[in-house]
Amino acid sequence: MNDPHARSRSLPPRGAPGGSGRPSAAGSLLQVRNLNVRFATPEGEVAAVNDLSFDLAEGESLGIVGESGSGKSQTAFALMGLLAKNGRASGEVIYGGANLLALSEAELNRRRGSEIAMIYQDPMTALNPYLTVGDQLTEVLRFHKGMDRKAAAAESVRMLDAVKIAEAKKRLGMYPHEFSGGMRQRVVIAMALLCRPKLLIADEPTTALDVTVQAQILRLLQELRRDFGTAVIMITHDLGVVAGVCDQVLVMYAGRVMEQGPAETLFASPSHPYTMGLLHAVPRMDHTHGSDQLATIPGNPPNLLALPPGCPFAPRCIERDAACLAPAPLADFGDQRRRACHRPIEHLLRAETEGAA
Repeated sequence: MNDPHARSRSLPPRGAPGGSGRPSAAGSLLQVRNLNVRFATPEGEVAAVNDLSFDLAEGESLGIVGESGSGKSQTAFALMGLLAKNGRASGEVIYGGANLLALSEAELNRRRGSEIAMIYQDPMTALNPYLTVGDQLTEVLRFHKGMDRKAAAAESVRMLDAVKIAEAKKRLGMYPHEFSGGMRQRVVIAMALLCRPKLLIADEPTTALDVTVQAQILRLLQELRRDFGTAVIMITHDLGVVAGVCDQVLVMYAGRVMEQGPAETLFASPSHPYTMGLLHAVPRMDHTHGSDQLATIPGNPPNLLALPPGCPFAPRCIERDAACLAPAPLADFGDQRRRACHRPIEHLLRAETEGAA
């Protein structure tokens, strides 16, 4: 085991060297194929995620964006094996040569927290109110890394310090209710980072934090990627966060992928009306004050119990026509880009240019 006193103050190295199962740089760390998530309810079956597929390489960052109810968080819970009791997932989630959806609870527990970790949106549901923060942090290191209590406590202090929690040693003896909402979120982030996971899923990780702390946390995640090749799935509604830290972007609506591609090209030239609508709704610093009104997407997200026929976004789409009554397949176009839309790309880009003018 590494000497804990030799570890860097900002981002110490992994607690135990030589972890098994890491793929080569040329391969994919995670392969998701035809993921579907369904929930049984008294009103009927809810189709939360539909036929989702993507690859994630070691050290790569994928942003999953969309409105509330688009299926972002349920995708994360399915990957972690943490769906509600009335939920079920099908398809394949290949990690380390194994389908995570087919593993037993014991096998999943060995991977969760050690190789795969998640930062939850609501820190109060992620922390045990009856245990001190120190007990919860050290438990992770003792279970997954075999550290003794003293070494685990020292490492926990370093990680709390890394996520900018003042008087970190003193905080170990405090309970979650003694922290502010933003401080609790930082504790959850520290807990997720303790074992230096190979895959980190972050579900709205900066929602409760002010902009200064947001920048610190995002910088910490970038350090983790840079130093250890950790892959990150960032689930957020904040397109600014995605533009700043993600290599790839996956845009979801009503449980389906609307558009996918490299972040730089997707933001520069969106090819789906829904992506365009999301980008138009973001305030722009380069617009003259008073010259533009903040745009909105008309209508409301659909009822997942009764999705409209064809494209689920069609009822809200200003570009819809008769072809949109049929489902639009997710088709490849350009370099590493896909979209699900019947409208010709040239038509949408021309309409976008004319609208901007």
